[in-house]
Amino acid sequence: MASKSAALILSVLNLVLYFIVIVIASWAVNHGIQRTRETASVLSTPAHLFPMYFPMGNMATGFFVIFALIAGVVGFTTSLTGLQNISKWNASNMYAAAMSSMTTWALTLLAMGFACKEIQLGWTDSNLRTLEIITIIVSGTQLLSTGIIHVGVSEIIAYRDGRV
Repeated sequence: MASKSAALILSVLNLVLYFIVIVIASWAVNHGIQRTRETASVLSTPAHLFPMYFPMGNMATGFFVIFALIAGVVGFTTSLTGLQNISKWNASNMYAAAMSSMTTWALTLLAMGFACKEIQLGWTDSNLRTLEIITIIVSGTQLLSTGIIHVGVSEIIAYRDGRV
C-alpha cells in the first residue's frame, strides 16, 4: 500500500508539471504563429517554406515545441485519469493506469529527445530553456510514476492470487 500513496503523490506532481509544459508550449506556438510571417519573409526559399520554422530558438525548436505540447496534453490527461484509477486501486483500473502511463512516458521521452537536441544546438531564450528543463524533469518523474504503478499492479495480482 505504500506504492499507492507514492503513485498518488507522483501523479499530482506530474499533473502540475504537465500543466506548466502545456502553458509554456502553448505560448511558444502562439508566439511562433504570430511572428513567423514577418521573420520568415526575409529568409531564402527552403527556410521560407519550412512549416516548422519558429522565429525564436534554433531549427529544433519547432519540433520540440509541438511534441512538448502533445506530450503535455496527453500527460495532463493521463495524470488526471490516473488519480482516479490509482484511488480505486483495483486490477482493471491499475492496468489502465499502467498502459496510459507508459504511453505518456514514451511521448515525453520523444519531447525530451528534441529538448536535448535543442540544448545541443544552443541559442534559445529563457522561456524555451524553462520548457526544456521541465520536459526533462517530467520525463524522470513520469518514469518513476510508471514504475510505481507497475509495482502496484504486481502487488494487486499477488494479493489476488494469495501470494501475499
